[in-house]
Amino acid sequence: MDEDFDPDMWEPRTKLGRKVKSGEITSISEILQMGKRPREVEIVETLVPDLEDEILSVRLVQRMHRSGRRLSFRVTAAVGNGDGIVGVSHTSGREASPAIRKAINAAKLQIYEIKRGCGSWECGCTRPHSVPFKVEGKCGGVRLVILPGPRGLGLVASEVAKIILGLAGIKDCWTRSYGSTRTIPSFAYAVFKALKKTYSVITPTDWVR
Repeated sequence: MDEDFDPDMWEPRTKLGRKVKSGEITSISEILQMGKRPREVEIVETLVPDLEDEILSVRLVQRMHRSGRRLSFRVTAAVGNGDGIVGVSHTSGREASPAIRKAINAAKLQIYEIKRGCGSWECGCTRPHSVPFKVEGKCGGVRLVILPGPRGLGLVASEVAKIILGLAGIKDCWTRSYGSTRTIPSFAYAVFKALKKTYSVITPTDWVR
């Protein structure tokens, strides 16, 4: 949670925000299950006060303009509460610090609730420590597959994937990645999209056997 955020000083600008401040809505799940998205960062900070944020990459990019060379920082950030809530964003700005804050806030507005479980035939403990079944995400030239793992396995994944999976509350899984995996924004979104599919309809082919 942003240390500068004061719930008492917050003046909601949206109908959803007013419902949150009045106590009519008390959890982020209520909003997401209605198919709505929070449009104010304060909504997320109020309903999910234990969110943690991680900066996945900061790149300095140069662009030529008719007025001269322009520099900007492109930032990829992720947020999560380690208990089924995760968000990822990629933004840019002319200065590093504002660009980082912008990316974190954008990730908060993109949060999703994911489903966890024990989809590994090797375990079968029924505890929510892994993904419930195999999921796949694609972004750009990157494709990533997350496979359920038994308890105690840990996260068999690259550093960026470990960060996002950890923020989501996934403790054990295997991952397989294909394509331009060094492109961090695309790779991060591939992981994020795979996690979002944990709420898809389960078919027999989704299970790892």
